Amino acid sequence: MLKKRLIPKFLLRDGRLVKYTCFFDNERIAGNPVTTAKVYNDYGVDELIVLDIVPSAASRARVEDIIGRMSEEIFMPFTVGGGVKTAEDVNALLRAGADKVSINSEAVRRPEFVREAARTFGDQCITVSIDYKRIGSHHASVYIDGGREHVALDPVEWALRCEDLHCGEILMSSIDRDGTMQGYDLEMINTLTKRLGVPMIVSGGCGSLQHAIDALEAGASAVAISSMFLFTDHSPIKLRSHLASRGLDVRTSASSRN
Repeated sequence: MLKKRLIPKFLLRDGRLVKYTCFFDNERIAGNPVTTAKVYNDYGVDELIVLDIVPSAASRARVEDIIGRMSEEIFMPFTVGGGVKTAEDVNALLRAGADKVSINSEAVRRPEFVREAARTFGDQCITVSIDYKRIGSHHASVYIDGGREHVALDPVEWALRCEDLHCGEILMSSIDRDGTMQGYDLEMINTLTKRLGVPMIVSGGCGSLQHAIDALEAGASAVAISSMFLFTDHSPIKLRSHLASRGLDVRTSASSRN
């Protein structure tokens, strides 16, 4: 069985590391992305996710520069996304130093792009990111363009379709829980765990060690964490130790160099 993964998630806006609540509220500047990545590397996290949340031609150049500097300084794989629309975009990010590329809005607009990218670069290089929001107590719907546009897609069915298109993994991000630190969407995790065959990373809501435990025990392959690592004293080392004490199969090395 694959080991559970701990993955800090970076949101970049104009090259700055930022954090919001529910995608749009309460912007906080969270430091230098390269310096912060080096700290996490020393903590021995498993991977890093870097998303350009307001992509443009200018921001793409900044992101490529940032991940180029990260790849020179850190020793862990990272996934990069934001505004990825073509095979050329995927190639540019991989050449800049990314190990995997995340596709979101373009996958919805042109699903065959996922298959084409997986065929060209390998399934293991392609992550599909799905942002969703609850509408009522049980129904949820997909949103694209950074949570700005609602589309008539059920996130569970869309995740299963992306698996059929040969993506390597799925990143499920709850807009409602993003930045709230009130816990992951366990209902969504439980539902997808029973049906999805590729690894699932969950994002949105982690504010305590128990929240991460709950998500991983519910079946998530990995937890993406932003606010808790940036704004509390819960470090990746502390979380990894706590997970191991609960019997969850996580890496025990204190450094990702090993």
